[in-house]
Amino acid sequence: MNLGLKRLPASFYRSDRGREPVREWLKGLEPEDRKAIGEDIKDVEFSWPIGMPLVRWLGRELWEVRSHLPRGRIARVLFCVDQGNMVLLHGFIKKTQKTPQRDIALALKRIKGVGT
Repeated sequence: MNLGLKRLPASFYRSDRGREPVREWLKGLEPEDRKAIGEDIKDVEFSWPIGMPLVRWLGRELWEVRSHLPRGRIARVLFCVDQGNMVLLHGFIKKTQKTPQRDIALALKRIKGVGT
């Protein structure tokens, strides 16, 4: 039995230079946006595996946390699963209906640096 333990702990992707892009992005958001995204990430940590509407598989090794923000905005945090951890690769405020290919490509590029 899980007894409230995280099933998929989240961690931030860290670049070779020590930057954590998702943490930096989150710090730049309004507090209510950070809270909404953080709650959604927490729900994934404790409820994994979980699907729509909160999490969507994007193909390959990539998933997205789908957050609805105040004032009708939408955020996405793209992640992969590595050795039992949710690695947060890229975050952005969504402006189009489809997840932009450049955001997916950036996350896939960052996956290559995970676990090394």
